[in-house]
Amino acid sequence: MTIQCCHFDNQRGYNLLVRGAQGLFNMSSAAASTSHADKELDLSNSTRGVWLVKVPKYISQKWDKAPGNVEVGKLRISKSIGQKAVVTLSMADNMLAQENGEATIPKDHRLEVQIVERQTLGVFSHIAASNSDSATPETEKLCLEGRIQQKLECRPNADKGYMQLKLDAFRKAAQPVRIVKQLDRVVQNYKPVSNHKHNIEYEEKRKAEGKKARDDKDSVLDMLFAAFQKHQYYNIKDLVKITRQPVTYLKEILKEVCDYNIKNPHKNMWELKPEYRHYKNQTEEDKADRSDKSDSD
Repeated sequence: MTIQCCHFDNQRGYNLLVRGAQGLFNMSSAAASTSHADKELDLSNSTRGVWLVKVPKYISQKWDKAPGNVEVGKLRISKSIGQKAVVTLSMADNMLAQENGEATIPKDHRLEVQIVERQTLGVFSHIAASNSDSATPETEKLCLEGRIQQKLECRPNADKGYMQLKLDAFRKAAQPVRIVKQLDRVVQNYKPVSNHKHNIEYEEKRKAEGKKARDDKDSVLDMLFAAFQKHQYYNIKDLVKITRQPVTYLKEILKEVCDYNIKNPHKNMWELKPEYRHYKNQTEEDKADRSDKSDSD
């Protein structure tokens, strides 16, 4: 039996059908589990038996690169009475050609046969709809190419050529992806810095302001009362800037003379307690201004 290249991705095809063995392409439950729109499935090849063959990676790479209608190998099946069939694969000579320092691949392989009994697996093909503007555009087509009857695993003969191939693969995998190189010139690149510019400016500002020292409580109260004569509500940041006191020390004093608002519209703001408030009404101020003006006249 002569094998011709048909541009079928053997490695992908095997993985696809292994997923089918897990149930994604199980023919007995495919119709019940699908959630997509119903589509017609061509079952004209449903009685055709096919093999699921797992081949080594180097064979699938050679077959992928081979052009169409080219002989890539020969499959021999020999049967003896009372014994299992022996299946062997012999690669074509044009597939053994080396390219760019590639190692020589084995020519002869044996295929271990396993009959599929408790699973119903199939090979499906999908032809996408064309986007041409012809009068009769092609529609999307799903076909069942056949039922899998046997699984075969392709294994090379353990000769010197195969051992050398595996040795080269191990050496290539052991090579580090990154290597250290000695530079003979300066490389212009962004270099790390020990401290950034904004950090330096912040440290200089802190040194210039100096450490905040606790003032006398009476002097702090005087500053607070003077500030609350201008505005009724303050947040803690503004009061720290005005008094230049540590936050913990300032909060201790604020709790004695101020109330902390936890509700809108002045949430998270401080105001003086009622007993410390001495705000003048706007009308009284206006009357005082008018009386002053009349006296001056």
